[in-house]
Amino acid sequence: MFSKVLLSAITFLMINISVSSALLPNLASKDAKVGGTFKFNLRTQPKTLNPLGSSDIPARRVKYFVMETLGERNLDTYEFMPVLATKWEVSKDGLTFDITLREGVKWHDGKPLTVEDVKFSFDAILDPQNRYNTANLKPYYDNFKECKITSKNTLRFIAKRKYFGNLSVLMSLWVVPRHLHENADKKMKRKLNKTMVGTGPYKLSKFTRGKFLKFERNKDWWGFKTEEGKNRYNYDRMTFRFIQDDNAALQYLNKGKIDLLYFSDAETYLKKAVGKNWGKKLFKVKYQNKKPKSYAFIGWNLNNDLFKSKKVRKALAHLVDREKMIEKFLYGYSRPATGPWYQDSMYADQKLKPTPFDPKTAAKLLKEEGWSDTDGDGILDKVINGVKRPFRFTMLEPYKPFRKYQVVYQQDLKKAGIDMQIKLIDWTSFIKLVDERKFEAIRMAWGAGSVHNDPKQIWHSTSYNNKGSNFIGYNNPKVDKLIDEARQILDHKKRIPKMQEIYRTIAADYPYVFLFNKTHDFYGHTKKMKRPKDTYVYEIGDLQGYWWMSDI
Repeated sequence: MFSKVLLSAITFLMINISVSSALLPNLASKDAKVGGTFKFNLRTQPKTLNPLGSSDIPARRVKYFVMETLGERNLDTYEFMPVLATKWEVSKDGLTFDITLREGVKWHDGKPLTVEDVKFSFDAILDPQNRYNTANLKPYYDNFKECKITSKNTLRFIAKRKYFGNLSVLMSLWVVPRHLHENADKKMKRKLNKTMVGTGPYKLSKFTRGKFLKFERNKDWWGFKTEEGKNRYNYDRMTFRFIQDDNAALQYLNKGKIDLLYFSDAETYLKKAVGKNWGKKLFKVKYQNKKPKSYAFIGWNLNNDLFKSKKVRKALAHLVDREKMIEKFLYGYSRPATGPWYQDSMYADQKLKPTPFDPKTAAKLLKEEGWSDTDGDGILDKVINGVKRPFRFTMLEPYKPFRKYQVVYQQDLKKAGIDMQIKLIDWTSFIKLVDERKFEAIRMAWGAGSVHNDPKQIWHSTSYNNKGSNFIGYNNPKVDKLIDEARQILDHKKRIPKMQEIYRTIAADYPYVFLFNKTHDFYGHTKKMKRPKDTYVYEIGDLQGYWWMSDI
């Protein structure tokens, strides 16, 4: 009964539905122990520790332990659980959100959390002068009109338009201390880039640039006094290192200098995480869950004459031998992607099949579009805008280990009469060229995103401008209309058919070569690391504080 009520609150179908933390299950293990020092590899140092300006993955992982949001997702149900908000009420039209703030919460410097802190955190993101460097967050919050304080512990957020993700955006608001961030001078701003003061279960105790971050357990955390916080966030101390090289990080794990390592690929799990320590002092885990998976893709600059034809793009997709790549490089732990997001999503058309490797069909499509080798040099050519042009282009690749995939593609393209050059480029230069739209073809990957994904950021034509994520210049009025309509359908079950139509329509346009969807993920850990289970339904639970240490 309760889960249905909560779902209704999330999908905005009822008015004045309030959610109480007392009704929510605790997913932590009763066997958890408090103590020990947890050592983890963050891979790279956060660009800044200021929660308002940080958007990279390393900074986000730090925020999970130090800062807090209004709510968090239950790892088994994906329903929202209270954090700094104890309940929320949503109007029937989905435009008004009344939030009740938890009382008795304190910042790490001892000052009390107030509704003014929440309002400031919200207003700072929408600040028209961008005084708090929150430009990266604005697209997520610009659907809202304002935030009003309605009492000493309640706030009202008013949206400008209906959108199924409005509540999710509010629950994900990182709340910062107003007394530190508002009117901060240059000196204070520099300090805020190197420190982090939150209300969470850990306090940042030391930051040594280029080496590590250290944390101490916040014994005064409000959660330790509640049922939902019981047996969570058990480490006394934590150390996060910055080891970028995967092989070096694996050696740190082997030597016990870190306790948990996410494996970047199946090869590490199968071929590298081996030796006398494995199965005794070290353990590796292969797991599956329902968390959305990232996918790699090849993107074409659709403003380039080579790639304007749908038939040509379809031919290019038929020339990618993904099955061979999966068998040779991914050890069978991936599947060919079928469309513009993870194919196991409820919003993906499960009937859609991946484009097969089919050079004969590719040759036919290219011939139909007027491509032929008129001069016998082995490269297809065609007269475009009065000029004879060979089918030759450069693929930008920002990640060196992926070059082996590109070489396989390059060889099959060559057999079809297409000359592709591979250019390895550092990430900073790569992103600059992408933002400036100065590329012919690129290989990239999109992150996992949300279970209830919104395609506007990547696939709507308006997302091309201002360095938006639709950098290939995809423009289909039908897709724009479908996206606009889907965003206003608040009931996710009713939204599914329209999202699946978007999925099919984009896939049929071949704007990308959709490469792979992972079937499994992998991690390794030391013997002293304990956890309730290998994974929950949506996450493994390490960031959410469900793990602990045995040898304290």
